Amino acid sequence: MITENLQKAINDQITAELWSSNLYLQMSFYMAKEGWDGAAHWLAKQAEEEKEHAVDMAHYLIKRGGEAKVSMIDVVPQGWGSYAEVFEHVYKHECHVSELIDKLVDVASAEKDKATQDFLWGYVREQVEEEATASSIVDKIRKAGEHGLFYIDAELAKR
Repeated sequence: MITENLQKAINDQITAELWSSNLYLQMSFYMAKEGWDGAAHWLAKQAEEEKEHAVDMAHYLIKRGGEAKVSMIDVVPQGWGSYAEVFEHVYKHECHVSELIDKLVDVASAEKDKATQDFLWGYVREQVEEEATASSIVDKIRKAGEHGLFYIDAELAKR
């Protein structure tokens, strides 16, 4: 059985993952409107991935005898500016999500719930990859310059 404190913390993370999904979906819409179909595709896939995280966490809670709850999800930003600014925001957001996951692991540790710690370590490892991917995209955008964005966009479409 999962503790109330840990259940609340996981439910908060479920809501955060769904907010992230909405953020990336809105970014996808923004990039599509701007004519960057590759980035729009990549961001839509990222939105799906964040939703999958929320569902996976909800299923975990239920398996442990807890109750999964989605709280109100705040509105996400609607515009970002340049191609580079969008992906800089993606990188900063992934760093923020890593902090949230780290805090969640700390709650599981404080509750002495080794099963949940083990479950969450998968997300810690995945966040390392997501941060690295976002950082790499930002670096490539900077190196490519404005004329290289067409190449970057074509690469992002392959996801």
